[in-house]
Amino acid sequence: METASPFSRELRFLLASACFVVIVAGMRAAAGILVPFLLSVFIGTIFTPPMFWLQRQGLPKIVSIIIIMAVILSLGTLLVQFLGGSVAQFTSAMPYYQKSLIEELRKLITWLNARGIDVTEQMFREYLDPAMAMQMVARTLTGLSGVLTNALLILLTVIFILLEAALFPIKIRSAFKAPEKSLNNFKRFASSVNRYIAFKTLFSILTGLLIWAWLSVLGLDFALLWGLLAFLLNYVPNIGSIIAAVPPILLALAQMGLWPAVLCAIGYLAVNISIGNLLEPRLMGTGLGLSTLVVFLSLVFWGWVLGPVGMLLSVPLTMIFKIAMENNPETRWLAVILGNETPGPPPSEETPDTPDSSENH
Repeated sequence: METASPFSRELRFLLASACFVVIVAGMRAAAGILVPFLLSVFIGTIFTPPMFWLQRQGLPKIVSIIIIMAVILSLGTLLVQFLGGSVAQFTSAMPYYQKSLIEELRKLITWLNARGIDVTEQMFREYLDPAMAMQMVARTLTGLSGVLTNALLILLTVIFILLEAALFPIKIRSAFKAPEKSLNNFKRFASSVNRYIAFKTLFSILTGLLIWAWLSVLGLDFALLWGLLAFLLNYVPNIGSIIAAVPPILLALAQMGLWPAVLCAIGYLAVNISIGNLLEPRLMGTGLGLSTLVVFLSLVFWGWVLGPVGMLLSVPLTMIFKIAMENNPETRWLAVILGNETPGPPPSEETPDTPDSSENH
């Protein structure tokens, strides 16, 4: 027998909204601590399956963790050294690139005016300021490199996450009255998240390598940096590839002119169509998809709350939230709203036959 709630539906909605605002405000205030922790969880989720694979090969748990941490430490050291040095060089060269962009902008205005299109430099600066876009890119890259200064905290947190990963099922069995049901939900949740992040990481690596190779062929400055940016922003589907393409296209315009910038854009378009529209849907399926609107809103929301790392982790965080709600019948409706599909009725519900539906069969 269900107990009637002492609060009306409107009051429950207001209470839930107030709790949400308080939680978001707390996350924004604690971003300095929360960002390294979320990044550690993200790294730990990626490397937990390889750790379990090493254990299945007969290695002790401590040895497998040491191997995984050696890999993470090596990759992190290379990333910190490269990203820090490249961002510093790019920032120091910003005045030259901004000056070149302004010159290209003036050439474009002259070309348009010669063909009867009356535009001014002030109009372009009001609606599309390339120099401001380059400054925003530099600030974002500086923010990403700044997070990596917490490398020791991130490394220690990842170690503890890997140590706890094997004990978590045991804790669930001890904590809940119906442990098998809770454990099955957790396994389904962890499997979905691991599968999504594993496939997304592989495709992001492939995207970054192809972009790096193409920009190196074109002779663009900081080609490896833009390949790394393409790798990171590929975790944001639909619009991440567009955001990653803007800085190198502007740089190609400033460094080499119009046609190399067009070739740069064509390369990004070809890579993202072949991987994002062909390979990813074929191998990953669409069961974990988010709608394009949700992807954009999650990018804005998590970027506002957590900064550049929030933009990077926006889709994985929203995806985890969506998968968690799918496993609970009471919140499944919200997961359906976040998705990009139109699923049928929940498994627990039976759709009654109607005269219209019987006639169609």
